[in-house]
Amino acid sequence: MDGSNRSPNAELGLLDATMIGMGAMIGAGIFVLTGLAAEIAGPAAILVFTLNGVVTAFTGLSYAELAASIPKSGGGYAFVREIFDDLPSFLMGWMLWFAYMIAGALYALGFAPNFLELLHVYGFVAPPDAVDALAIPVVDIALPVGFLLAFVAVLALVALNAVSTAASGSAETVFTIIKVGILVVFVGFGLASPMFSEAEFQPLFAEGAGPAAILPAMGLTFIAFEGYDLITTVTEEVENPRENIPKAIFLSLIATVIVYLAVVAVAVGTLGAQGLAEAGEAGIATAATEFMPTGLPIIQNGGALIVFGAVFSTLTALNAVVIASSRVAFSMGREGQLLPSFGQLHHRYGTPFVAILASAVVMLGSVALPTQSAGNMSSLFFLLSFIVVNVAVIRLRRERPNMNRPYEMPFYPAPPLIGIALNLLLTGVLVVYLVRTDPLALGLSAGWILLGGVAYFLLDRVRTPAEEGAETGIDMGPEAER
Repeated sequence: MDGSNRSPNAELGLLDATMIGMGAMIGAGIFVLTGLAAEIAGPAAILVFTLNGVVTAFTGLSYAELAASIPKSGGGYAFVREIFDDLPSFLMGWMLWFAYMIAGALYALGFAPNFLELLHVYGFVAPPDAVDALAIPVVDIALPVGFLLAFVAVLALVALNAVSTAASGSAETVFTIIKVGILVVFVGFGLASPMFSEAEFQPLFAEGAGPAAILPAMGLTFIAFEGYDLITTVTEEVENPRENIPKAIFLSLIATVIVYLAVVAVAVGTLGAQGLAEAGEAGIATAATEFMPTGLPIIQNGGALIVFGAVFSTLTALNAVVIASSRVAFSMGREGQLLPSFGQLHHRYGTPFVAILASAVVMLGSVALPTQSAGNMSSLFFLLSFIVVNVAVIRLRRERPNMNRPYEMPFYPAPPLIGIALNLLLTGVLVVYLVRTDPLALGLSAGWILLGGVAYFLLDRVRTPAEEGAETGIDMGPEAER
């Protein structure tokens, strides 16, 4: 039996779906962005993460309603495909697919230095910045060890996803539980520390900064809340999706916000906002080194524990976007908006094999992009897609008022309208920032959209009448041609 007409097996439970969202959201961001947020907003960094959670929740309500109403894999693309015309839905999928893939490249590159640092802590290698490139004798070139580690990480998780959806989901659950456990240990030691009992959270804002500092800090840290949307990319692989997908979205968001606020409060309360800001990207590790005991079993000290957590964070985030990117491509292939092979399941493994491999190729190619530009592009595409999803839930309510909606958001239409406004605001802030600091990201973003337009029209032209008839179930025989 080939995979052309098969549907994915529902092998993921509520816990697995929730961990996919948490695994993506509780990534390396919480470890590296906390100190940077404190540098901009002072002790109000706690308020920054709170407000970003609120902003995210409005769009989360839209995702939950759409996922319960349209239980199809593909996330935001599947919803837009159901409601909008061919070209807008194609461009939505095209943006999401690329956003997940370049996010995967970033997570892989983030894994490499953290893994090298972990090896350095135990004396296996020199400090990461002192590790030499590795010579490849066959082609007579030397490649950075970090690049090779990123390459291996992507290949390993791609192989896992290619052979088993259940295995990749289980790995995501285990990895996420481990890193959340590490953060719980960090919070526990921090709350018990004398440093925290003497904490001062006033004045709320850093010297010379006021409430206006919150907005740029929110823009900087918003990427830490991207991830709950990944849950909807595997809708058909989740048991009882109409009920479990909305639950997983809310559970992942609530748990992530709680973890973030606890970690930020302990970091600010122990190091102080100024000390946390001076530590920058190493803020959480610095705080852990200050108040956690040394000589811990296996883990030598608090800093090592946080590096250990960062390794698992980047792996879980990478695994989550490998899952998500391939499912968007699979959904597009099944809808006839990418090559048909993208929308087929492997005859033996039951996974979207071709979609996974294609996503891996682009993900590895994205490593060549400048890191900052790739991150900015990813954030921009996610913000744009969130706007479209909020528009989609409004349009679906108007066009299909009697549709079966197992979950309906409260206080409609306020949540999607507020979500549109807030995401537009953050998009505007990001675009202004990119104009000043990263025009390359804007140029590449526009180029990717244009490339998508070209791909859409080329794919449309090569589709034969027979293929169109197969998709619609219409007999395109001689009688139909007259």
